[in-house]
Amino acid sequence: MDLKAYIRNIPDFPQKGVIFRDITPLIKNPEAFKFAIDLIVEELRAYDFDLIVCPEARGFIVGAPIAYLLGKGFVPVRKPGKLPYQTVSDFYELEYGRAELHMHVDAVEPGQRVVIVDDVLATGGTALAIKKLVEKVGGVVVASAFLIELTYLNPRELFKDVPIIAPIKF
Repeated sequence: MDLKAYIRNIPDFPQKGVIFRDITPLIKNPEAFKFAIDLIVEELRAYDFDLIVCPEARGFIVGAPIAYLLGKGFVPVRKPGKLPYQTVSDFYELEYGRAELHMHVDAVEPGQRVVIVDDVLATGGTALAIKKLVEKVGGVVVASAFLIELTYLNPRELFKDVPIIAPIKF
């Protein structure tokens, strides 16, 4: 199945010069969504890990079914003020700005092995911030998975010490 056919390209969103890769046509199509999730799940079976860690909101869409299918725990990473308990945080650079992520201090126990999952790997800034959060509380990132990797932004340069799974590449 050609998964790229289900990605809508939106120029100049959220700002001029950025091409937004919209996954909503893919997740709307049950066959394409299942195919994409199944591809990632099959590759992740090779890794020994405990938790899936995902940023809101599109990361939840991808990470939750993967966690369910693999029988793993799910850890949400959110914007400031969205988690009710004590958090750790990290600032990071986006393709088009700067942002901050938070995770509960007890979401990952020391020594737990995690996989970071999100919808798109662009510059690698979000994934790197999540990796730092996991490491701040003693966890170990063993792999990462994304629906899409924007290879032209060279995200592997910033996120080079973690294996990357991405069935769709631009």
